[in-house]
Amino acid sequence: MRTLYHLPLSPLCRKVRLYMSEKNLPFQLKVEKVWERRGEFFTLNPAGEVPVLVETEGQAIIDANAICEYLEETYPAPNMLGADPLQRAETRRLIAWFDGKFNREVSAYLVDEKMLKRYIGLGEPNSQAIRAGKANIVHHLEYISYLIERRNWLAGDKMTLADLTAAAHLSSIDYLGDVPWDAHPLAKQWYMRLKSRPSFRPLLADHVPGVPPPKHYANLDF
Repeated sequence: MRTLYHLPLSPLCRKVRLYMSEKNLPFQLKVEKVWERRGEFFTLNPAGEVPVLVETEGQAIIDANAICEYLEETYPAPNMLGADPLQRAETRRLIAWFDGKFNREVSAYLVDEKMLKRYIGLGEPNSQAIRAGKANIVHHLEYISYLIERRNWLAGDKMTLADLTAAAHLSSIDYLGDVPWDAHPLAKQWYMRLKSRPSFRPLLADHVPGVPPPKHYANLDF
């Protein structure tokens, strides 16, 4: 069986997990503590980063977007990028938005500061970074609301990898209790639709030792 090397609260790893579940592709998870710099893992990925997907025959596919693109080409149904070139361009634009802009302005300030520093031993979280992440997430939730007010899903009429990418980032932050859902009802309704999908159940069952999620985290109606 193919194996996905991951970290439970990594948004990029969560995106791949959601994507593979939506594709109904069987896989097993292996937590990779990247801060330990394990030699065997560096053989798979010289960058020492997750996610890494290892196929049953042993081939390693590295990088979240490379994994998803590879699987989309290998298993084209259901289509997760869009039916035509313009749709696929919009999906990829939004993937880049959340993996790039959102990650820099929100995920890196909240998930990395609160969780990664804890494991690497880099000291206490930077309070200024956390405040910046909490301020920045408001603008992104407003943008999600703007899109959902005009579309059924983020990139158009059908759910795509853009939705899974955004939800993966937000689910990691929601585990920490830092998403102000009630102030953004349209974004919350969109997230609830994704949260209720079977592909989301394994994420909602995640539990990081010593860091329990808030009570609403696993609730479908929150």
